[in-house]
Amino acid sequence: MVDRLTPEERSWNMSRIRGKNTKPELLVRSLLHAKGYRYRLHGHARGGKLPGNPDLVFSGRQKVIFVNGCFWHFHDCKAGQTSPTANAEFWEAKRTRTRNRDAEQRRLLEASGWQVLTIWECELKDISALELQLEQFLA
Repeated sequence: MVDRLTPEERSWNMSRIRGKNTKPELLVRSLLHAKGYRYRLHGHARGGKLPGNPDLVFSGRQKVIFVNGCFWHFHDCKAGQTSPTANAEFWEAKRTRTRNRDAEQRRLLEASGWQVLTIWECELKDISALELQLEQFLA
């Protein structure tokens, strides 16, 4: 498949992909806030920043939540296993680095006494199951 965009247009598009306040993250935040949970955002906890900048931090509970996109973080679902054919080596290396970085950040958090939950973008399709998973984690 031929890329229809110039390198400059592709670069501009890619620069618009956000890492904070994404739609999946906002949905999870909305669900938790409606249930009365309060949290800090993007790795801020008492005493400074946490490894990996978790999306939601529950300092009093020593728990953090990451809300990850399936494609970008190499989830086991269909979207996560889809690999671009254009510039395949670059994307494979980039996504592998992301997977390794995520594992290391999780290890550092758990070694510091934090419990970690990762919510995947594909899990947002079933809101009732998501709510149950979140409540069980935060109980």
